[in-house]
Amino acid sequence: MKKIVLAYSGGLDTSIILRWLQQNYKAEIIAYTSDIGQIINRKKIISNAKKLGVKKIIIENLKHTFVKDYVFPMIRAHAVYEGNYLLGTSIARPLIAKRQIAIAKKYGAYAVSHGATGKGNDQVRFELGYAFFSNKKIKVIAPWREWKLQSRTDLINYAKKNNITIPKDKKGAPPFSIDDNIFHTSTEGKILENPKNSAPEFIFQRTISPEKSPNKNTKVKISFKNGDPISVNNKKLSPENLLKILNILGGKNGIGRVDLVENRFIGIKSRGVYETPGGTILYAAHRAMESVTLDKKTAHEKERIMPIYSELVYNGYWFSKKRIKLQKIIDKNRSRVAGEVTLSLYKGNITILSRSTKNKAYSMKKVSFEENKTFNKSKIEKFIKFHSKQLNKA
Repeated sequence: MKKIVLAYSGGLDTSIILRWLQQNYKAEIIAYTSDIGQIINRKKIISNAKKLGVKKIIIENLKHTFVKDYVFPMIRAHAVYEGNYLLGTSIARPLIAKRQIAIAKKYGAYAVSHGATGKGNDQVRFELGYAFFSNKKIKVIAPWREWKLQSRTDLINYAKKNNITIPKDKKGAPPFSIDDNIFHTSTEGKILENPKNSAPEFIFQRTISPEKSPNKNTKVKISFKNGDPISVNNKKLSPENLLKILNILGGKNGIGRVDLVENRFIGIKSRGVYETPGGTILYAAHRAMESVTLDKKTAHEKERIMPIYSELVYNGYWFSKKRIKLQKIIDKNRSRVAGEVTLSLYKGNITILSRSTKNKAYSMKKVSFEENKTFNKSKIEKFIKFHSKQLNKA
């Protein structure tokens, strides 16, 4: 029998897709779940898949690989899309796509499938990943672009007809569209589609409201080596556990909420509410660490690269030669980025308290207001005259 590897979450959408694939492609479905730190109920995933007649269910723990090889390189690049979005959904898709193709090859599947909608970015991200690793030898099935189901209501009606369990949100209604992993949670749909509506507090899953967060600040010390964080408050941690700890600390202090109307790759605007507590802390800490370890030329080159890099990640070009080339430029001086940063977390805000490094990029002697002989002030006049002449140049 023909086989299809489906990216399966165990939730409503992918359960509907699983049944639809069985009915329309007469194929055996391999249900594949990447555990990249999302809220996951293994028993529920297995139970829901078995109810739909699935015999092969694969759940892979990829948290370490995801944080070390995908999240950390992005943090080193200071990647932010359109000034706010830390790319939590975007960065998850390449790894899932890579593993789907590997499993398809292992079990002789002729196709892979995903649950991304026809209006979203994820369909592009998944399929660019598929294309890179399959060389177009494995068919891609995108149900949202094929079936006649047009809306959330259609999906729910289909689920009822096929005895598929419909989950409820905290208000007892069908859920928002939610994506989560160890790096972030995104919430879309329903009342959020109208930008006039404020996001209801109950949709937030990993951050407390800044107004309700503690009235006392939380101090956090993060140590870096070779550009990556290695410890929190002097305790060495694996990448995934380090991010997990920072998620807890950030969430308790209302850190990392973003309400964003973004420009999707396919050309439409969409609104999403994102929570990235640990990632927001790491972003601030890494920038603070680089401020005392990188020279001006290197730091500014990274700033010029960042928007290009971020858009590549957002658009699904993680495996592209261009992104990899930019990553090499970004990482060229990562060995310099070592030391400690202490931060204060307070009611949604992050304050840098101190930076400590053995790197010599920052000179106490040169910046001191005390008179010293290490800085030649006589050269400043020539410096200003030179740049005065540049004012009239195009």
